[in-house]
Amino acid sequence: MTVSISPLADVSPRAELGSDVTIGPFCVVGPHVVIGDGCLLDSHVSIQGHTTVGTRNRFWPGAVIGAEPQDIGYKDGPTRVEIGDENTFREGVTVNRGADKEDGVTRIGHRNFLMANAHVAHNCHVFNNTILCNGVLLGGHVHVHDFAIVSGNSVVHHFATIGTSAFVSGGCRVPQDIAPFMLAAGSDNPEIMTVNLVGMRRRGFAESSIQQIKQAFKLLYREHKSHAVVRQHFEQQTSELPSELMLLLDFVERSAQGKSGRAREAIRNQPQTDSSSVSQRRAA
Repeated sequence: MTVSISPLADVSPRAELGSDVTIGPFCVVGPHVVIGDGCLLDSHVSIQGHTTVGTRNRFWPGAVIGAEPQDIGYKDGPTRVEIGDENTFREGVTVNRGADKEDGVTRIGHRNFLMANAHVAHNCHVFNNTILCNGVLLGGHVHVHDFAIVSGNSVVHHFATIGTSAFVSGGCRVPQDIAPFMLAAGSDNPEIMTVNLVGMRRRGFAESSIQQIKQAFKLLYREHKSHAVVRQHFEQQTSELPSELMLLLDFVERSAQGKSGRAREAIRNQPQTDSSSVSQRRAA
């Protein structure tokens, strides 16, 4: 196992380090931290708390991972941060560990790109292949699904969800869920402007699926039809709806049933789940 640790770093002897880990000067790594193979901590990086980091992640100067949640109800519980593989955390990125709510975990998946000064609050779940641009702020319990992009200096409200392949324009205040495959813009309560065609085509979606998503966008956001009416419209055309269209319609339905346009708002006051529930969720 080859590990390179600067003599100017403070790494707990109880921390678990994989092979080919490089820790630069003035980094701090706590006793409950696990860092996987091939990770690079450039300099002035702090990884604290019960934090598990996968393989080949890079942390640029000033990143702070696993610090206490900014939640006044936090009582120093053994909550966690779990990070997958091949993520980039640029300068000044902060990822807080979970608060004593939901299952007590903040999650970052795989191949995400968090640009300078982005903030991921407690109990968030950033899935895979997302981009959080400079200065993006995620409130607690926010979910950002696969391939979503949140542009610079946008702020996302607690318990809001950004759907897969959604695009949020720069400088947005996002108090509600943003549906999959949609492009949202506007500084205050952004409007769904159009379909994220560039994102869908980059992912290789069939043109037939893209056209159906465009039709659904027109019905939902231009003609303001209900999700039930839109679903019925497509069911009359085909016996089996494409998976992308089902994903969009199910998402819109859940958001409509939620509070203040946020499907996950219903769990706001739920306590931390017991250990068996946590294990089941991780297994899923």
